Amino acid sequence: MHIHCTQVDYRNASQCEQLITLLNHYAKDPMGGGKPLSKQVQQNLPSALAALPNASSFILYVDDTPAGLANCFTNFSTFSCRSILNIHDFVIHQAFRNKGLSQKLMDKITEYATEQGCIKLTLEVLKGNETAYQAYLKFGFTLYQLDPKYGSAQFMEKYL
Repeated sequence: MHIHCTQVDYRNASQCEQLITLLNHYAKDPMGGGKPLSKQVQQNLPSALAALPNASSFILYVDDTPAGLANCFTNFSTFSCRSILNIHDFVIHQAFRNKGLSQKLMDKITEYATEQGCIKLTLEVLKGNETAYQAYLKFGFTLYQLDPKYGSAQFMEKYL
């Protein structure tokens, strides 16, 4: 089994198709919302990502078959005055789970973030996604908090 991970070139049609296929697989999973990506998203996402200078995506391959995907966005920590890399989407295709591949994808992301001078990685995980939560703990992630007496931060959203 040959495993390698590469950063997506948003001008490469084949990689963009693989990105959409893997992201759609994730979107249809209960942990991704349980619904496929809209046709509009499928058609426009690669060019939208290419237009964002802070976007980076990575595909993990097993024997040249796309098996995992991470979409990341560089942000900024005012408290540290350094960049942060947020892992917005992280998926291993169901056919390739439980083979240690998520660690390989996370290693590539960590390497990239380090090269970019980022101070940390961030991500969010659903409370009910115990498998992913345990994997992230194993990878060294912790719940974000400034002072334990005030508890951990909670991810919130407001649609516009």
